[in-house]
Amino acid sequence: MTAETAGSIRLFYADWAGYNRRTIEGLEALDVGALALRAPGSDHWPIWAIAAHMAGTRIYWLSEIFGEPGVERMSFYEPGGMGWEDYPETPRSGAEVAGALRSSWEVVEGCLDGWTPAMLEDRFERHGRRGQDEVHTRQSILLRMITHEAYHLGEINIALGANGREPIDPWPGSDWAADAPRWRREGT
Repeated sequence: MTAETAGSIRLFYADWAGYNRRTIEGLEALDVGALALRAPGSDHWPIWAIAAHMAGTRIYWLSEIFGEPGVERMSFYEPGGMGWEDYPETPRSGAEVAGALRSSWEVVEGCLDGWTPAMLEDRFERHGRRGQDEVHTRQSILLRMITHEAYHLGEINIALGANGREPIDPWPGSDWAADAPRWRREGT
């Protein structure tokens, strides 16, 4: 372990950065028609709204629940949880959704760099949607965000595939090492 990773939790989540980057690149490359695609069934959001929801979820949990700074810089998110996906009459471009994911990733990175393993069990309460109080740890919410993003990327890929488009591959082996922390690339 180097000074770059000492004390932070970044090394536990090192591959998330690559997953995020490849998702952003894939969304950014989609044209307006592809961003408007939906998974089969009328109850699914268009791809652009799913991506906005992914970015908004990061800010909701990290800034609103855990108090991490950054919500004030998020043009795609309104304090209280409303986001672009709540305004379906205003479709967003690939550049816009990529920008939302990039800016929300800055908040994620701040947590990965600033939180320590000991902080992962810190407990936070919120009043849940079903009217009951909930208790969450930093660890449980990081896992929740990762699985949430994987679920929604799957939904995006179903929409793309059902419409004859190439899915976004978050795990191509050809560039996996590009996002690895310096200590892993150098073998130290």
